[in-house]
Amino acid sequence: MRTRELLTTLLAAGLSVGCSTSSDSARVPDSASGVGASGTRVDMTGAGATFPYPLYARWFNDYAQRTNVRINYQSIGSGGGIRQMLAGTVDFGATDVPMTDAEIAEARTPIMHVPTVLGAVAITYNLPALTRPLKLSGDVVADIFLGRVNRWNDPRIVALNAGAPLPDGDILVVHRADGSGTSYIMSDYLSTVSQAWASGPGRGKDVRWPAGIGGKGNEGVAGQVKQMVGALGYLEVVYARQNRLPVAQLRNRAGRFVSPMPFEVASAATGATAAGALAAPASAAERAAQDLRVSLVDAPGEHSYPLASFTWMLISPEAIGVDKTSQLIEFLRWALVDGGDMASQLGYVALPTETANRVLDRLDVLSPPRGVSPRRVP
Repeated sequence: MRTRELLTTLLAAGLSVGCSTSSDSARVPDSASGVGASGTRVDMTGAGATFPYPLYARWFNDYAQRTNVRINYQSIGSGGGIRQMLAGTVDFGATDVPMTDAEIAEARTPIMHVPTVLGAVAITYNLPALTRPLKLSGDVVADIFLGRVNRWNDPRIVALNAGAPLPDGDILVVHRADGSGTSYIMSDYLSTVSQAWASGPGRGKDVRWPAGIGGKGNEGVAGQVKQMVGALGYLEVVYARQNRLPVAQLRNRAGRFVSPMPFEVASAATGATAAGALAAPASAAERAAQDLRVSLVDAPGEHSYPLASFTWMLISPEAIGVDKTSQLIEFLRWALVDGGDMASQLGYVALPTETANRVLDRLDVLSPPRGVSPRRVP
């Protein structure tokens, strides 16, 4: 069986090659032992976000075959990844939620955020009579989740969807019942586009939602929306596609209504980079100090989808030493330069060229590449 087919089969069965899933409280193997749960040699261990797990499993498996470097990754959630990094029990973490300043201050050694891939949150709904995508603006979305707009034929929704058969019925709001990176992205967006939301519920992975009912995980939200006519919720765009749920077009900062398609999601990173969020500092010292905790919600750009986000790997060179830092950065270089096609095949969005090369510039400062000239994304 070919490698890709084998990995697909293992992932479908809930298993992995060089990776594993577990609960948020699971103990991560001691990276100093060099031995994973299966007894095979492990060169590095990591833990964290569930969103990038299928991609990381594919990347780690392919990289092990190419280089014989084995990476064991436990998918325990963003919060778990941050806690394991702070505890020093893993070589790297992974998160969809950037660490707070307080968390970074708590760390015994500096921690760097490395964007690896893009994701998006979709607004999904259950309106059988609607045959074209629902259009929504940020202020209306915020007021729906605040409970201020609670009928589908509210004049503000009607004005955005001229001629659409909107029902005279209640909007049944569905949100996450558990803390998650998805909720962080959603609340970050709502806080950006609505002062009422920013001064009320605010942003975070655990949010006190003013209206609606909760579903556990992306699958729980998808299930609730599918079951209830008139429902509206948010979830990772991959889950919307898997469940054949419609997704709303959101009005971006340029005034255009855009869908969470790969080009539009990538455009958010391109817009943020062009606006200086990932600017190219002049000196090596400035590159080394650059903070890559960049929010992409409501990013500038004519085509930018406003509910996009990075997912990050967390690394601390001082904590793991020169050898492991070089080893991990070599993997990240390979993933950013050669791993984009794998990301696309699995439904993720690779970092656009300019953004990826900004990240590579930062990695080069931490660990100079082998060879005469560093590789870049063409």
